[in-house]
Amino acid sequence: MIELKDVSYTYPHTVQPALHRITLSLEKGRCVMVTGPSGAGKTSLCLAASGVLHHDYGGKKEGSIIVDGRNIADYRTLSDLARNVGVVFDDPEAQMIFTTVEEEILSALEHRGLPPEVIEERLSGIMKTTYLEELKNRSPHNLSGGQKQRVALAATLALGNDILILDEPTSELDEHATRRIAGILKDLKDQGKTILLIEHKFDHFREIVDTLVVMEDGRITSRGSPAEVLNDDHIRGMVLPDFSKVGKNPCTAGPAEPVITVRDLVHCYGNVPALSGINLTLGKGEFVAIVGENGSGKTTLVKHFNRLLSPTSGDVIVNGRNTKDCSIASLARDVGLVFQNPDHMFFADTVREEIAYGVKNLGIENADRVIDAALTDAGLSESASLYPRWLSRGERQRLGIACVVAMQPGVIVLDEPTTGLDGYEAILVISILKKLQEKGHTIVIITHNRDIAGNCADRIITMENGKIISDTGGA
Repeated sequence: MIELKDVSYTYPHTVQPALHRITLSLEKGRCVMVTGPSGAGKTSLCLAASGVLHHDYGGKKEGSIIVDGRNIADYRTLSDLARNVGVVFDDPEAQMIFTTVEEEILSALEHRGLPPEVIEERLSGIMKTTYLEELKNRSPHNLSGGQKQRVALAATLALGNDILILDEPTSELDEHATRRIAGILKDLKDQGKTILLIEHKFDHFREIVDTLVVMEDGRITSRGSPAEVLNDDHIRGMVLPDFSKVGKNPCTAGPAEPVITVRDLVHCYGNVPALSGINLTLGKGEFVAIVGENGSGKTTLVKHFNRLLSPTSGDVIVNGRNTKDCSIASLARDVGLVFQNPDHMFFADTVREEIAYGVKNLGIENADRVIDAALTDAGLSESASLYPRWLSRGERQRLGIACVVAMQPGVIVLDEPTTGLDGYEAILVISILKKLQEKGHTIVIITHNRDIAGNCADRIITMENGKIISDTGGA
């Protein structure tokens, strides 16, 4: 139903092709999963197969793309293509324009010109299928990252396309939600849908993948049945990483000096409670993993550590100071936060300038030496003069870490630091964090990856419905 023949593409103002002579077929009712390191060209492949590169981008295009028997150039607009191809992009928020979850899905159904009674029935079915019934009146923009991904998928399913292209649809989902999406895609495949899936979580989709494709540097380097492709040790390490190789630091005797204390913390978004009576102490030099389902309050909790959020009630004490009496700027010396999407942090013209901003703003001594060290530790010295958004996802994640580390906070908090990374990149990021722990930093990561939490964290805090339900491994 989609066939790419010798497809090459070079983005405007660049020299290196993002795609190089890609030939790939998606047959009706089959699932092709594409994986590979960040910057390999996976998202560009999605944009090409969906017609976005042809209709919305400039740049140099070569080769042909056939969708449902027609050359992609023969479709007048992307709206014409959307009748055949549904796309879930890697940034779900970019697809949302309405004020409620229900309106997002309803708009897609109305676009199909269905009778009102059919629309109502299908709206109910899709919301039930994607587990969004309780969120139907919520604003999509106030949902967790994982909840937004489910909304984007629901809106795409509402279009009723026979071909689905999904660019990392579970990157921000917890284990339970990922299994739900895998089940939804299995049902869709059983209904005869054709699926092009960009993913790193192969294990969750093993049952539905007919062909596994590996991309590196804009090229397809391996393809075949999953069993055939995973016979290669290099690819296996990329797809099925072993975090036990990173390991845990030896425990020190005695309780750690407290750096953050949370007392009876409550936070509400309007009338919606997000945190309910949180009590917690984090010690110096700990490596803490915070886990839990999407919407359980993990990100809301850590945003209180540097006052990006303020308590509705209760207190957060950082190095003996109540955050109510501190500015965000003054807390930056104590707590640094790397966002789930590192792109939200960047605004400078070069990698070096991005790191330099925080260092100079805080008046840190020996600024050039500090910046050089941060670049070296993050493996970005050779990229110092590049525009940050030209970096791969893994490199941008490391840049986010470098920006925070250079400001020398005692506590470094990272929201899903391995999202969208292949196995080798994820292990590299966690290894960087372990080295920072060895230097005395307290590391707090929010993660949906139980392998990372179990193999690398000294302490695992589990949240559910705005509460801590377990805290294991701590002193």
